[in-house]
Amino acid sequence: MDLSANCKHSKFFGRNLNSIACKCVVLVVFALVTRAVLVPRFSAFGGIEQQDLVFIHSRSLSFNSEFGIRNDKFLEVPQIVWGLNNQKIAFARACLTARMLNRTLLMPSLSASLFYKEIDLLQPISFDKVFQFKKFNSLCKEFVRLGRYSDRLNRTGVFELHKGSGRKWTIERDLDQLRQHSKDPFDEYEVIRIVGKNPFLWHDHWPIKDYARVFECLVLVDEIAKEADIVVSKIREKGMEVRSKIESVQNGISSESSSLQPVPYVAVHMRIEIDWMIHCKKLEQRLNISQICSSKGEIMERVGNIMGLKTPTVVYLAVADSLLDDSTILNGWKEGLLPVEKKKLGVDGIYKKYPYLMQSAIDYEVCLRADVFVGNSFSTFSSLIALERTQKMIKTGVTSSCRVDVRWPSYAYNILGESKGPHRWMTTMSDSSLQAISYGSNDISC
Repeated sequence: MDLSANCKHSKFFGRNLNSIACKCVVLVVFALVTRAVLVPRFSAFGGIEQQDLVFIHSRSLSFNSEFGIRNDKFLEVPQIVWGLNNQKIAFARACLTARMLNRTLLMPSLSASLFYKEIDLLQPISFDKVFQFKKFNSLCKEFVRLGRYSDRLNRTGVFELHKGSGRKWTIERDLDQLRQHSKDPFDEYEVIRIVGKNPFLWHDHWPIKDYARVFECLVLVDEIAKEADIVVSKIREKGMEVRSKIESVQNGISSESSSLQPVPYVAVHMRIEIDWMIHCKKLEQRLNISQICSSKGEIMERVGNIMGLKTPTVVYLAVADSLLDDSTILNGWKEGLLPVEKKKLGVDGIYKKYPYLMQSAIDYEVCLRADVFVGNSFSTFSSLIALERTQKMIKTGVTSSCRVDVRWPSYAYNILGESKGPHRWMTTMSDSSLQAISYGSNDISC
């Protein structure tokens, strides 16, 4: 079509266009030119096409984006190993690393068995066999995000990020590496795969409150939670029986009226097995302190001296299986304290149905729910329970554990407290790293 012929009496961009058709043609040409010019500029600034729409995202997106964590970019990490709470810390660290890179963490494999050196004997187990996948993403929405391998579109290759190691690989170098890989050209890859050491051994760049946020999103699958329910129920039943008998004899109170009252219990994470004692003695020598190891007698004495502890009460002993046949751990407790462990409760069969990781998860839940928890401040298991109980206290408005009547109190039996009892324990949530509740140091505050 000869545009000039149809519009020969018109000025192409003037005011005296005397043809309606000419006006339409001009508008169409103008729209096409504008689109051709502007669209490449959008893509140059990182536009991504999704469902026939173009969204513009900023490369500075990291911790506080109003758009949340991207669901089309992923981080893959090595299998997570060692004890339950080492694995929880490693998982949280992987989540926070993915958050820094503004990526979804591909659901990692945990380890059902407990092996430290025989890597070939590790039994991988999917995260969603232990914790609820959907619940995690719901509770941690817009903070961190977990994805499945089936979510990948495989539009690009996988970039392998090798973590540094050794003394020369400082925390500053590690952080700088992560910052570099949050930008192009690395950010263009759909999947960044971190290879090398277990995430538990990665440098720590995040405050305790961020770890606590992730831990709160870890909810046990129904099967394991129900097993913990059974154990807690057995503990309270045992306490109810004892209290009913004592009150019936002493005060003439019927068992029916007594059974209507809640029966509290104390959970003690009792670390006295041989391998722990060897480890803690070496730790005491290395750190030149004497408040890590505790003998069986010392633990019993200090638990018995907890101020305001009402008796009779059941004391659940969370102990290693190697101690279940040691009857001496049930003897020597202060009058009014009834010590039990899984074997005496008759629930050891529940634990035997599962591999190590699930057994530890059940015991963790039992200790977490206890009315009073007593542990060792240099144990990761004890420390994470104290952290979660601190979170519960804070949510009820409690900022100090110095009062006797606080709910969710925790104590450290390896440190002497008031009245020759264990020291009150409340995690300092303002710490800038998780080192305060990991091996080597801990915050015990009142």
